[in-house]
Amino acid sequence: MNKLFLILGLILSIQLVAQTEKPEQLAVIHTTKGDITVMLYNDTPLHRDNFIKLVNEGWYEGSPFHRVIKNFMIQGGHNKDGKVDPGYTIDAEILPNHTHKKGVLAAARLGDQVNPEKKSSGCQFYIVHNQNGTPHLDGGYTIFGEVIMGLDVIDKIAAVPTGRGDVPVEAVTMTIELVD
Repeated sequence: MNKLFLILGLILSIQLVAQTEKPEQLAVIHTTKGDITVMLYNDTPLHRDNFIKLVNEGWYEGSPFHRVIKNFMIQGGHNKDGKVDPGYTIDAEILPNHTHKKGVLAAARLGDQVNPEKKSSGCQFYIVHNQNGTPHLDGGYTIFGEVIMGLDVIDKIAAVPTGRGDVPVEAVTMTIELVD
């Protein structure tokens, strides 16, 4: 009888822990080429919460993908007025279980020479386009989410003609919406 109560108590404890774990936040990046749905990782809370804050503040409303390199990545993060920096950085949350596979959402940052702590930009992000990923970036940048729908849209954005500085010739803009 005591074993039965012990087992029941253990099962209830496991269920309570499972119920209190926060589900991962989803966001839809609406672009002029289609929608991309991303899942923000819970194990990178500083980056997740900052991204959510910027979306809620409207930072990305009408923002362009300002750097596009086919078979590498697409990058965004300016606000619609061209501001490239919200005035802060985010401490690195580089985890060995997050690798640069196609579709990961990662934070851009300044180079090691001026940023040895690998702190992330407060607003700049990129999505990996390369089918084989970009493993040379592993361990150097915080990956804080991944695409769960819309990889074909990344392909469309990566295929746009670009000019000087890998800037799309015709703007590809975005608006980001959090999914409840």
